Amino acid sequence: MENKQSSSSLKAVIAVLAVLLIGSLVYIFKLSSDTDKVQTVLKTTETEKESVLKDLEQLKTTYDAAIAENTSMSDELIQERDKVVSLMTEVKKSKGDVSAFKNQLNFLQNKMKAMMAENDGLKKQNTKLTSQRDSTVVVLTESKKNNEALVGQNSELAKVVEKGSKLTVLNIQSSAYRVKSSGKEIATEKARRTNMLKISFTIAGNEIAQSGDKTYYVQVIDSKNNVLGEKKNETFDGKDLTYSFTSTVKYENKTVQVSENLPGKNFEPGTYYVNVFDKGELASKSSFTLK
Repeated sequence: MENKQSSSSLKAVIAVLAVLLIGSLVYIFKLSSDTDKVQTVLKTTETEKESVLKDLEQLKTTYDAAIAENTSMSDELIQERDKVVSLMTEVKKSKGDVSAFKNQLNFLQNKMKAMMAENDGLKKQNTKLTSQRDSTVVVLTESKKNNEALVGQNSELAKVVEKGSKLTVLNIQSSAYRVKSSGKEIATEKARRTNMLKISFTIAGNEIAQSGDKTYYVQVIDSKNNVLGEKKNETFDGKDLTYSFTSTVKYENKTVQVSENLPGKNFEPGTYYVNVFDKGELASKSSFTLK
């Protein structure tokens, strides 16, 4: 009887242990399964985080390249780039689900595409404007060269015309005379007998010269380097000219003979010099000798 009771008790204990064992195994299995699920969720979250960061980094790189081109949109591009950098900081700090950041990422990506399209349009427009500007510069440069060439040609032509329009003074003749009280003029070569010099010269005809009154300044210098006659002064281009007398001629583009008398006394023997000036420019010169 006692053996039967002992056997029944043992079976009951074994049954209880078996149930506890099975319960433990079920709990351990469930715990392991939950752990795997948590690890899977954490791994998935980390992968999504890396993906979001990678997309944000690409956005930043795109903005950096666009900003480096220094277009008129640079300030706007910098603002959008800073938003991307700010979101990257938030994602890096996050420790949970990053799905909330995906909407912001999509918004920034769409904004970037719109801004890049606008920036590309501006670049194409700038390229076109630059091309037009360069073409204009080339045209203006060529035009400037042509104008400079024309100015040079006109200047040379003006010089030729100016040179050709100058009047030529020729054949200066100088003679000494003794003028008697009766007015009779007697030619002489003796200085002591001379009381008047007769100076004559020819103005050659010139069709392209300007007609009208022409004044010449005649300078007669004796053997002692004294200017004879009126000894008046005129200044031309900052240079003083002392002259003996002036001769004004009505010029009508034809050859004109000019003759003027220069009275005086106490003429010295030696060589005399006659210079004819057209204003301050020496037009012709000659010399003669009194004994």
